[in-house]
Amino acid sequence: MIHGESRSAKVDRDAALLQKPKSRKEGAMGRKAFWAVVGFAVGVLAIGSPVMAAEPAKKKEQPKAEAKGEVIKWKAQTLWAAQETPHKTFEEFCAKVKRMTNGRLEIQAFPAGAVVPTNETLDALKNNVLQAIHVWPGYAAGKNPAFAALTDLIFAYEHPWELDAFMHYRGGLEMLRELYKPFGAYTVGVMFWGVESWPSKKPITKLEDFKGVKIREPQGMEAEFMAKAGASVVVLPGTEVFSALDKGVIDATNWGTASINEKMGFHQIAPYFTYPGFHSMPVGDFTVNQKEWDRLPDDIKAIVTTATREWCWDTVEKVALED
Repeated sequence: MIHGESRSAKVDRDAALLQKPKSRKEGAMGRKAFWAVVGFAVGVLAIGSPVMAAEPAKKKEQPKAEAKGEVIKWKAQTLWAAQETPHKTFEEFCAKVKRMTNGRLEIQAFPAGAVVPTNETLDALKNNVLQAIHVWPGYAAGKNPAFAALTDLIFAYEHPWELDAFMHYRGGLEMLRELYKPFGAYTVGVMFWGVESWPSKKPITKLEDFKGVKIREPQGMEAEFMAKAGASVVVLPGTEVFSALDKGVIDATNWGTASINEKMGFHQIAPYFTYPGFHSMPVGDFTVNQKEWDRLPDDIKAIVTTATREWCWDTVEKVALED
């Protein structure tokens, strides 16, 4: 208390001191505290609860691993007997496809006649009894004569590369695919085994020698030509040729190259043959059911297409060496 100051004056002075404005620093701190409270209140209103903790960010879900594809199994019948080289190279082709697709496509190879007769293979393919065939398309000449004309134009080619060039670079393969379309079939690719031979029980050195000869020929253009040359044409599947020669049903045959004839034992009965061949170099195909082809993944389609090209030249070279 100041000397001489009354008690009431002292009270007034103390009250004034309490109401004295704070320093600039103290004022700023006060304002910060105020706005902090306001901000907190606004936050409470915005999120609904002052104690709600922020949820941790969810981890991005990893895509599930692709399910292992189903194993697709096909049955395929060839035009060859089991011991013939082109059938063996076809079996190697099937094994290669299985290996290259990591087992996703399995093609089981059957020799001629094992599932259906040779001349019924296209119907079996259309009806999905077989999912693939390896035949000479000319067996379907009864359905469309163009099959034989396109795939065995006699006296036309001297070497497989000529026929290969026509099929792949001059529209032959596209034409064959068009022929197969009405039957619900798609030709993946083609192959060859070389110019064929004529095993015979008697020497044939000129065209006149064919007169009166009973000769096995496939249906189509070649059979018609031989008939005009004076031969007596007998249409038989290749698997019946040996028996027909042995029983005298035929005197000569048109079937495969010289080495293929030998594997079938034709030389035991018909020791005369033409070599090198000159009259016929057929196209063999690998044709599949269109719906079965469409359901294949693109990578398997590419593998099968590439493997078919390799199989073609594997066969050409192996048969040529054996000839």
